[in-house]
Amino acid sequence: MTRKTLVSAACLLAAAFFMTENPAIAQSTAEPALPSPAQALAAFGPSNPFYATPAPPFYAPPFDKIRDADYQPAIEAGMAEQAKEMQAIADNPTPPTFENTYVAMEKTGALLDRVMAVFNGVTSADTNPYLENVQTEEAPRLSAHQDSIYLNPKLFARVRAVYEERATLHLDAESQRLIKITYDEFVHAGAALSPADRDRLKQLNEEESKLEDAFSRGLLADTKNAAFVTTDRAALAGLSDAQIAAAAEDAKARHVQGYVIPLQNTTQQPVLAELTNRATRQAIFEKSWTRCEQPQGDLRPTIARLAQVRAEKAKILGYPNFAAWTLEDQMAKNPATVLHFLNQLIPPATAKARAEAKEIQAVIDAQHGGFELQPWDWEFYAEQVRKAKYDFDESQVKPYFELNSVLENGVFYAAHQLYGLTFKERKDLPVWNPDVRAFEVFDADGKPLALWYCDYFKRDKKQGGAWMDVFQDQSRLLGHLAVVYNVANFQKPAPGEPALITPDDVTTMFHEFGHALHGMLSAADYPSLAGTNVPRDFVEFPSQFNEHWAFYPQVLEHYARNYKTGEPIPAALAEKIRKAQQFNQGYELTELLAASMLDMHWHMLPASAPLENVDQFEKTALVESHVALHDVPPRYRSTYFLHIWANGYAAGYYAYQWTEMLDDDAFQWFQQHGGLTRANGDRFRQMILSRGNTEDLATLYANWRGRAPEIGAMLQDRGLTGH
Repeated sequence: MTRKTLVSAACLLAAAFFMTENPAIAQSTAEPALPSPAQALAAFGPSNPFYATPAPPFYAPPFDKIRDADYQPAIEAGMAEQAKEMQAIADNPTPPTFENTYVAMEKTGALLDRVMAVFNGVTSADTNPYLENVQTEEAPRLSAHQDSIYLNPKLFARVRAVYEERATLHLDAESQRLIKITYDEFVHAGAALSPADRDRLKQLNEEESKLEDAFSRGLLADTKNAAFVTTDRAALAGLSDAQIAAAAEDAKARHVQGYVIPLQNTTQQPVLAELTNRATRQAIFEKSWTRCEQPQGDLRPTIARLAQVRAEKAKILGYPNFAAWTLEDQMAKNPATVLHFLNQLIPPATAKARAEAKEIQAVIDAQHGGFELQPWDWEFYAEQVRKAKYDFDESQVKPYFELNSVLENGVFYAAHQLYGLTFKERKDLPVWNPDVRAFEVFDADGKPLALWYCDYFKRDKKQGGAWMDVFQDQSRLLGHLAVVYNVANFQKPAPGEPALITPDDVTTMFHEFGHALHGMLSAADYPSLAGTNVPRDFVEFPSQFNEHWAFYPQVLEHYARNYKTGEPIPAALAEKIRKAQQFNQGYELTELLAASMLDMHWHMLPASAPLENVDQFEKTALVESHVALHDVPPRYRSTYFLHIWANGYAAGYYAYQWTEMLDDDAFQWFQQHGGLTRANGDRFRQMILSRGNTEDLATLYANWRGRAPEIGAMLQDRGLTGH
């Protein structure tokens, strides 16, 4: 029973963090209507690619054999199989023990884990209408399946019996941790409620899963439909020939005339930094800002009801609001701690953002622009300020950031220097899309460690953003090694052109690979405690920590070579990159803090609150949080905030800032102890990356660092210490 099996159905059906010619997709339009659950279950047999149990240690999904119609029978069979396994544990006539209850639960759900891991990966990165329909039908069933386990009185009685005797059991620390975490999860899910409250909670869980699925599907469609389309090449002035060619390819793929600029998941769009046509910038920004408010795709009623459902759930579970309930098992523990942390950051961040806005307005005025700075102007004129202050032009560095070189000579190189890892591409492994690459990862002693897949280019049928997830968690109990993947949304180059990426994209690659390392280097006994199965406000720590190596001198010099000449990046240009890293930090942190505060306000609503007017609620929340800066919009508006409405980050978006505190504090330790060395990497691996959730995370960090984390390094890294 991995922890991924027993998380919300929405998380199972939406990527974490998460129209090509995959065989499963190419034949989707000809698929019959979805079968009933009984029909789907009856159809599951040896011909289904998920039927056979794969031999350890790796599970490389057979994407070349999987068809759309294979998923639903396997999901239904997986739920039925795990339900029987769990009920057998509950009905065991022998007294409950750690082995026959906790360890037995860890071994359940193998088929469901297997199929859901692949289904989640494909529906987040390469979906289609047929799979979306499967998603919609299975979401409430998965929610009910989860409830059938957590809210099973007989099963909980055994869990509680062992928990109450834990002090007398002669178990190692990881086993004791498993007892505590599992018991807490049962109680957290409502196992101790009265029968009437359990029944109402089941109803709310089912409604929540349906609403989350509706939001996820609606956002994907609305984001695609809101793409900027033009037949006027002049409207794209400022973009490179390669970018315009890519826009033409996007238009061709959609069967429309002219050029298409697809939207990414955030409010601001990358092209706004380059477009010289102000009307185009405004049009793209407004399409992004209002993408989920159109009559044919208005998601405001969905999220207003979602907030209500979650508030009522919290009340039934005995908490004043959803944030209080969800934060109980996180590092922060409660909303007050989160708000105190965020409120330490807001004054220096907004002060710096206002100072940055004045600099930008001065540039506009010097050019006789005759207008007041607007959100769609910020990136364009900020880039000019950066050029002036640092003599740095992003177009100067892109020729040195060819994607494959960044990957193999940067991301892989840093992992080798720190942890001794080596990588071999496996072109024999089937993948879910032709853009995907697969690698086998070997440990320093030459032994196989993991499989790793990467899927970097944007597609209309891919969720926005970037993420990491697993097809298989590491586990010594099960003899499993990790099978991990990274997904991103970089602009795919036109055929024959190199994939030149931005400094932000480089950072994204290192970030997501940090998550991958957390999964690969896990050395846990129990799958539910392995790798990235940790609280949200710790899970982003290894990934954000890994970002620090992206522009570390030794690493940068190893991968940053001109794609035409092979010449290394000039030392002067590399220095400009490093100096420019603190540029625009007021803006960047303020937009994140605004999103975090929106998240907290939505999830601190009491059950007695009325159905909210989304627009008014958002405005009020930003004003009350002191982050309502006209020209610094939140990174996500409520209406397209996938993290909190469908990806498991409800009352958890603050985790990106919380773990930034951890990662900057950790990197400070590395700097004080010699930087990028194998000794430092091995110590970090042994004491942090390999441990998963096998120990209290605050204790884990303090044992490695020698003290609790401090916020000073974060403020310094952001250039906020003077504000």
